[in-house]
Amino acid sequence: MRAIAADTELSSSDALKAAVHQHRAISFNGALERLFTLAFGGLVYPQIWEDPVVDLDAMELAPDHRLIAIASGGCNVLSYMTRSPESIVAVDLNPAHIALMKLKLAAAWQLPAHEQFRRFFADADSHANTAAYHAFLRPGLDDETRRYWEKKTLNGRRRIDMFARRFYRHGLLGRFIGVAHLVARLYGVRPESIINMSDLAEQRIFFDDHIAPIFDKRLVRWLTGRRLSLYGLGIPPAQYEKLAGGRSMAEVLIERLRKLACDFPLSENYFAWQAFARRYDTGAAAALPPYLQREHFSAVKHGAARITPYLGSFTQCLKTHEAESLDRYVLLDAQDWMTDDQLNELWSEITRTARPGARVIFRTAGEATILPGRVKADLLERWSYEAERSRILGYRDRSAIYGGFHLYQLRAAPQ
Repeated sequence: MRAIAADTELSSSDALKAAVHQHRAISFNGALERLFTLAFGGLVYPQIWEDPVVDLDAMELAPDHRLIAIASGGCNVLSYMTRSPESIVAVDLNPAHIALMKLKLAAAWQLPAHEQFRRFFADADSHANTAAYHAFLRPGLDDETRRYWEKKTLNGRRRIDMFARRFYRHGLLGRFIGVAHLVARLYGVRPESIINMSDLAEQRIFFDDHIAPIFDKRLVRWLTGRRLSLYGLGIPPAQYEKLAGGRSMAEVLIERLRKLACDFPLSENYFAWQAFARRYDTGAAAALPPYLQREHFSAVKHGAARITPYLGSFTQCLKTHEAESLDRYVLLDAQDWMTDDQLNELWSEITRTARPGARVIFRTAGEATILPGRVKADLLERWSYEAERSRILGYRDRSAIYGGFHLYQLRAAPQ
C-alpha cells in the first residue's frame, strides 16, 4: 500500500504520481488514479498493516546489518530496531508518514519512561500526550515537522491533538475502518463485540454468524465492487485488480477478514483489535507492536538515533548509497503499483547495493510473486526465491490483508 518510484529528479509528490498514474488523465482509469493520489496526500496509515514479527523472522537481523525499509506509519521500522541492527533508513513518499516517523523517533529519544511512550502511541487518547509533546518532543523536532503537527485542520484542531482523540481513528485508514463499522451497524452488527470472545472457537462462531453475512448484502457487494471504495485501504486502481484476482471483491475481503478474525487469538493479534475495536487492547498483557512492548523500550530508545527518515522514492534513495552497502530491504506491497520499467530500475539498484547474503522481503495483493517475467532474467537470476519459507511466513502474518509474502536472498556472485 506504499509507493516507490524510479525517477531521481522527482519530488515526493511527483514520484507518487509517477508510481500511480498509468493512464491518460481524461480516461476513466486515469481519473481514478488522480483521485487516489489526491487522497494519498495526507496521513494514510496511523498504523502499518504488515506483521513485523513475520518480517523479523524472515530477515534474521544481526547487529551489523544495514536495513532500508518503507516507513509508512513507522511502527515496523521501530519494531525492527528491537533487534538492534547497525542502521535503518526509513523511506516514504508521503510527508505525513515521514512526520509521524520523526515524531516517534523524538518520543523514543525524549520521553523518560515506557509508560509515557505507551500512552502516546498505544492509548493515543489523552490530553497528557499533547502536554508531553510540548514538554519533551517539540524542542527536538525540525521546523518542518513542528509545522506539520501544529497546523490546524479543517475541524480547527491541530494535528498533534489527534493523540488526545484516539489517533488510530484518524487518517485515511482510520476513517475507512470507521465507515466500515457504520455500515455494519446499519445491519445491526457491532464488530467490536468480537473482542469479548474467549477463544478461537467463539471468534469463528461470531464471525460466521454476524460479520460474514454482511458481505452478502446488495449494498455491500455494490460498494466493494467500486475501485474507489478501497482507497481508504491505500489500494490504488492498479492494485485493486491484483487483489480481486478475477473474483468479486466481496469474496476476497471476506476471505482476508476471516483470517484476521478467526486464525489467531485476539490476545495475540493487535491488527484484529484495530480492525474490530478501532484501538489497541489496554490490558496489562495486551498484544501490542514490538516497539510498544515494555521489554523492548530500552532497545528502541537507544536505537532510535540509528534510524534515518528519507522523504522520496525508494529507488531514488538507493541511488545515494554505495555498492554493496545494504543487507536488508523491506518493500511492503509497493511493487504492486509499479510498471515494468520501475521494477527493473528498482531491482538494478537493489542488486547493486546488496551485500553478500542480502535479503529482500515484500508482500503482494495476489498470492504469487510478481517478479518473474517482469524483472529482467539476468537481474532475477542473482536472487534465490525462498518459496516454501515465503508460504509459511505468509500464513503466519497476523495482519491477514495480503495474498502473498515473499522472501528473496542474494546468491553468491559467480566466480
